[in-house]
Amino acid sequence: MYQSFYTGALGAGSFLTKLSVISNNLANINNSGFKAENVEFSRLMQQNLNDSEDAVTELMGGNGMRVQRTYSNFGTAAVTQTNGILDFAILQDNAFFMLQDVGTDEISYTRNGHFHRGELDGRFYLMTDSNRLVLDRNQQPIEVGQAEGEDLAAIRERVALYTFNNPSRLMHVGDNEFVPADEGADPILIENPSLATGALERSDTDMADEMVKVIQCQRAFSYALKVVTTADEIESTINSLRG
Repeated sequence: MYQSFYTGALGAGSFLTKLSVISNNLANINNSGFKAENVEFSRLMQQNLNDSEDAVTELMGGNGMRVQRTYSNFGTAAVTQTNGILDFAILQDNAFFMLQDVGTDEISYTRNGHFHRGELDGRFYLMTDSNRLVLDRNQQPIEVGQAEGEDLAAIRERVALYTFNNPSRLMHVGDNEFVPADEGADPILIENPSLATGALERSDTDMADEMVKVIQCQRAFSYALKVVTTADEIESTINSLRG
């Protein structure tokens, strides 16, 4: 009976996590370069009913589910023209701008190409809205002129893109940025990057798809809670019969 409580509670908690991910996707539907996250559940955690714990037989009992991981599809989404001289839209799959935190030097990656001219120690650099430095093909900050439009052609030439052997292993860390989930996952420079200037890649969040997922999660959550309440009723009935 306690297993029923455990299974129902795990299911309810897992679908709450999925609802949280869906909510984040919907909240970022208008953010440039945002990639919607998807939730992957693990298989039922199983135990053997008539053999040792690690044995695999035909008689196995399930003990619920859990969220294994979240992941994003880094394919190319629709592009919107902005005419911003420092806006860049990535036109190829699994490609990213490399960013550097000015305080910690930590490296992260994004597909949001909405940049501006930011001042740092009396010099001007290409920076993101979160004031991270955009790095070039040599992983160095891109210095820009102080005047509007100055050396624009040179700036475009220095903007670089990077990719990974396994982009699905990138982990979302906020501010529309990602870092490798595995140590040793080195970025690979893209020799001939495909970029559109004066444009931004739109969020790939599909409103209709996310709303369908909301309905599915709500129903699954209610069913999981029903398992818990039913198990509680059965337990109460057994206890009353015991007197």
